[in-house]
Amino acid sequence: MNRYRKSLLIASVSAATIGLSGPVFAQVSTVDEVVVTGILASQRASIETKRSADAVVEALTAEDVGKFPDKNLAEALQRVPGIVINREYGEGERVSLRGTAPNLTRTSLNGHSLATADWFILDQQQATRSFNFLMLPSEIIGRIEVYKSPTAALEEGGVGGLIDVSTRHPLDLKPFYIGASLQGAYTQKSDNWSPQASGLISWKNADETFGVLAAVTRQEREIRRDGVEVLGYSDYTRPGGTVVSIPSLIGSALFQQERVRTGGNIAIQYKPSDAFEVELTGLISKFDADNFNQNFMAWGSNALGNPLGTLTNATIQNGTAVAGRITSAPGGRGVVFDAISRIARTNTRNIDLDVKWKPAEGWELHGKIGYTDAEGNTESQPFVEFAAPAAFDFDLRGGVPKVTYLNIDPTNPGQMIFDFASLHKITNDDSEFYVYGDAAREVEWGPVHTLRFGLKHTKHERSVDFQATTFGGFFMPLAAAGCGGACSARSFAGSVTPGDFLENIAVPGTLTRYFQVDRNKLNTILQGQPASVRARIPLYSEIFDVEEKTLGGYVLGEFGGDDWRGNVGVRVIKTEQAAGGYLQGAGPIVNPFGAFTRVDTDRSYTDVLPSLNIAFDLSEDLVVRFAAARTMARPDYTDIAPRVTLNVGALSGGGGNPDIDPYRANQFDVSLEWYPRADTILAASLYYKDIQSFITDRPVQERFQVETGTPNLTRCTAVGGGNPNLFNCLFDINRRANGGGGKLQGLELTAQAPIWNGFGVQTNYTYSDSETQSGDPLPGNSEHTFNLVGFYENEHITARLAYTYRSEFFVTFDRATPLNQDALESLDGSLAYNVNDNVTLTFDAINITEEKIVQYSGDASRPRGTYDNGRQFYAGVRLKF
Repeated sequence: MNRYRKSLLIASVSAATIGLSGPVFAQVSTVDEVVVTGILASQRASIETKRSADAVVEALTAEDVGKFPDKNLAEALQRVPGIVINREYGEGERVSLRGTAPNLTRTSLNGHSLATADWFILDQQQATRSFNFLMLPSEIIGRIEVYKSPTAALEEGGVGGLIDVSTRHPLDLKPFYIGASLQGAYTQKSDNWSPQASGLISWKNADETFGVLAAVTRQEREIRRDGVEVLGYSDYTRPGGTVVSIPSLIGSALFQQERVRTGGNIAIQYKPSDAFEVELTGLISKFDADNFNQNFMAWGSNALGNPLGTLTNATIQNGTAVAGRITSAPGGRGVVFDAISRIARTNTRNIDLDVKWKPAEGWELHGKIGYTDAEGNTESQPFVEFAAPAAFDFDLRGGVPKVTYLNIDPTNPGQMIFDFASLHKITNDDSEFYVYGDAAREVEWGPVHTLRFGLKHTKHERSVDFQATTFGGFFMPLAAAGCGGACSARSFAGSVTPGDFLENIAVPGTLTRYFQVDRNKLNTILQGQPASVRARIPLYSEIFDVEEKTLGGYVLGEFGGDDWRGNVGVRVIKTEQAAGGYLQGAGPIVNPFGAFTRVDTDRSYTDVLPSLNIAFDLSEDLVVRFAAARTMARPDYTDIAPRVTLNVGALSGGGGNPDIDPYRANQFDVSLEWYPRADTILAASLYYKDIQSFITDRPVQERFQVETGTPNLTRCTAVGGGNPNLFNCLFDINRRANGGGGKLQGLELTAQAPIWNGFGVQTNYTYSDSETQSGDPLPGNSEHTFNLVGFYENEHITARLAYTYRSEFFVTFDRATPLNQDALESLDGSLAYNVNDNVTLTFDAINITEEKIVQYSGDASRPRGTYDNGRQFYAGVRLKF
């Protein structure tokens, strides 16, 4: 069922390791390619490609539309050695490569950068460089290449590595091809079926000189996530002067979301001869992500923020009150209920023109010009908050927090006071213009046979805007007369939480039942206020913009002999950075949120990035590789902006620093590969990264003015004047700074083989060990990662069962405290039945064993959250003609 021809690399759905070299326009060598019709054939092709290549790269390929059982590329990439994901909302969004955080992995599309933005408001404000793979459904992708060992020809920006995503090309497909996939998606927690569909049509003329391709996809899904969480810890001074850490907020959270992903790509390819080729490609992906989060919380930090609040019957472990009774002062606040409706979306677009020309024998020229942009907007965020004085018993022991309210019935909205409401709007824009030029010249300089060189220029812009309603201008008129009279909790109340809420998490004593806010009432009441009440003004402390220009080039020599091959080169890149934002305090810009001063900063820096890759054929079955390189990754945009993001409820936040330097590292790789048979590989790889300087959080305390009706009086003082709700509060701020360096080293083991009569196995293990000079943990690094995939296939049936495990890891500092996550595992499966050559029935299952996400702060005695996303099932049909 396999046929062979000469072509560019077609790698493997099996995620086998392959090796490549060369610049973006010539990343692969011509090899004998297997047109994959099954798992074993795919595996065999990948092994042969790896065996004859220079550098170490992992690859994934989808043969037909919808062939991936994984629903986005992050889900597919988790099967690759050294790559891990986190399913915070039941679906992988970002990837971590070789023990580094997601923002240290560079992602490109067809060899160039792709703008990205986010649907979640906190991610929108953070403006990270990490790519959100929700924007790339797997159906529109032809190939993914994961570069672990860089070459001078590859774009800089990834200390962890580079992931290049390629769309399909019409001249590589059949003369006329139509493929489609239709599925129903069932999400267990929401108990809902949703439609999903994709399609591709491709045509090329008889001479195979001109082709056109178009692909589209649409996926709908309703998700629900149940969670019990502790939103930070804060210090409390007990009578007598002893300081203990207490849980700031203990909540039972219900998150619901409607996800609609619509995307498509086009390609117009013209190749009149082997010497000339031009291709115009474009992609658009839109993700509608409206969501609703409700959280009924015991508010310990506010209750004890009043001098009359008390902590009694406390059990103290390692300086933390893990159990006890907290009682708020009369008229204070000991319980709070937040309901947040977000009208959110994100979209990504790109268009580029790619030209390849061989003007004379031995010469190759290549040029690319393009533009990409993205938006990640919370168009509107209707938010209400109810609170009341309260006394409650809490117990954090056992991992899942328990809360018992002594004088509040959580199902009775009449006992809650309408304390706050807002209608904010947050927008996040990202764009880049790029132009590349590359050339290759065949030479005879001893062992050097090809010289490659090129230039690159980019202009990248990123901005975040925050338009907010005010306490006095919005909430007070709303509360007084916004509900046909005075608003109360009853004005917004709907039913109670679902009967199965937290059923897979709760222990006796966990709050599982409280009144809910009716989302339609919330949206209607807040959006229905007069225009003068709904008016927004800039929240300058959260507004910033960054412009980044780069100019650089590279020189690369490819060399080799009878039993060895490789490349050596250097890339030089200059970065010009302009960042602007607003600092709060005395300044010419004054509004109800305080006084602000605009600050603009400029700086530039240059990086010289040498690299070497070399491979030796020790025998027909044994290959050894060595690689060395210097790499860099630029800071997140939010890190280099003069700005601050505040969490008023927790009195915490994060701030940028325009003077921080990039991540820079020297890295080394060595691998040994054994090929006992054409369809079998056993490989071991060692890697070492010497990172000169991490970007870390430096906790500081700073004062900011905020509008609130429920201040923490131990840390807030009234400003006075005409606004009685304006307070000057002391915040714990994580300011970004360059910390010490560190080392990251690891081992990757890979094995792939058929076993017997259609059965086979694919497995890999990664050990990643990190050490920093500061002693802080490395974000995103799991010490152990393991993948085991068992499969079976014959003429009619293809089945796969995939198990993934990653050990515990440090996520980040959040609310001025560490956020860690426990070990994460998942069992996924797929089954396909080929009715005939044109029709295949499919069934996929995600998170079969219903694993949960468990987070803690520093150690397990300080829980942060337990979240249940449930199982997902997909059933449908694939068609091809």
